[in-house]
Amino acid sequence: MRAIPQALKTHLDGEATTTCHCWRVTRRDGVAIGFTDHDRDLGFDGTSFLAASGFAASESEHGAGLGVEADEVAGGFSSAAIDEKDLVAGRYDGARVELFLVNWAVPEQNMLLNIREIGEVVRAGGEFRAELRSLAHRLNQPQGRLYNRRCDASLGDGRCRVDMAAWRGEGLVVEMIDRSRLLVSGLADFADGFFRQGRILFSGGLSAEVDLHQRRADGLAVLRLWLPLEEDVEPGRAFTVTAGCDKTFATCRERYRNQLNFRGFPHVPGADFAYSYADGERVHDGSPIFE
Repeated sequence: MRAIPQALKTHLDGEATTTCHCWRVTRRDGVAIGFTDHDRDLGFDGTSFLAASGFAASESEHGAGLGVEADEVAGGFSSAAIDEKDLVAGRYDGARVELFLVNWAVPEQNMLLNIREIGEVVRAGGEFRAELRSLAHRLNQPQGRLYNRRCDASLGDGRCRVDMAAWRGEGLVVEMIDRSRLLVSGLADFADGFFRQGRILFSGGLSAEVDLHQRRADGLAVLRLWLPLEEDVEPGRAFTVTAGCDKTFATCRERYRNQLNFRGFPHVPGADFAYSYADGERVHDGSPIFE
């Protein structure tokens, strides 16, 4: 049972109330930002809650039990509040959101209503809409490792252990053909397709996944991206690009010579094995029975 602070309870029991809602968003990097649906900024508990963000919440329903409850908040992008580039970079993924009921006339009279985490975020037309999930959603998350034919490590991380120094290139943007294709320099020493399924990181922090790497005869290269960039990239902008991996055992062994650190289970029988039967002719090694 939630205990209401006495000062706030006295105010709520009065004939007229002056209450609003405040949200404190704490990102995983420790940055905390406050928002309120009141018409002026408020401050308490060491946080300034901004009124000019257009932050507003939807209706929400609460029930007993461990069912995952979800509601959402919406707002506009502004330099004083949430920047669209921060959302694109994933800085708000999994952020902690605390919802307060506040007496705006005396902000020190406040009460924590619930705690949520930011889930899916939708961006459109200079606005955003973020799903707020209750902490019970963590009970639905897979725990431990999954038995999968493909590797579940990230290329070059502590579990993979591939030295990425030999699989990294640097260069400059020559031309943005469109937001999905870039003409770049600096990759003349790398074979065609070397950076396919890799990742490109531009100076300033913008990053994207590489779909295709085409080397040209003049020493330049074309990088096609999986998704269009969120902003234009000007000529001369520096970047670093790393090779990628399709997570298969064959690639790990033949390209990276790293089969001893492969973090998948390539010899686990496939789903078709469950439908096979002993017929005296077929070799039951887990390979597909329909070709």
